[in-house]
Amino acid sequence: MEQSKVEKSEAQWAAELTPEQYEVLRGAGTEAPFTGSLLYNKESGMYTCAGCSADLFSSQAKFESGSGWPSFTEPALAEAVELRADNSFLMKRTEVLCRRCGGHLGHVFDDGPGPDGQRFCINSAALAFSPEKAS
Repeated sequence: MEQSKVEKSEAQWAAELTPEQYEVLRGAGTEAPFTGSLLYNKESGMYTCAGCSADLFSSQAKFESGSGWPSFTEPALAEAVELRADNSFLMKRTEVLCRRCGGHLGHVFDDGPGPDGQRFCINSAALAFSPEKAS
């Protein structure tokens, strides 16, 4: 089921998000490693976008990567995220965005476990957690 796009002005985003969430989601920032509130979360549930509440990652896809950020093998639905080339800071990476609101979530790398070998490295500040939405 496709959710409708969320469009807000930058002033609206700034008023609704914490400064850290705004820097990550709207400014493509990155929280410091090993500081995110959801890094060590082991509860069953759904990780949603902190900006628009879209379902993004199931706890079943979460794994300990040792990278300092919550890591997932795949999104809950491929359509939930958008992947975009990111060549900032003289690096070639793939940025992960929330398809519903366009918020920056993190990056995906090809060094993860599982059959696809992907590691979705996602900022805690870009996420909320809903234990009742276990999948």
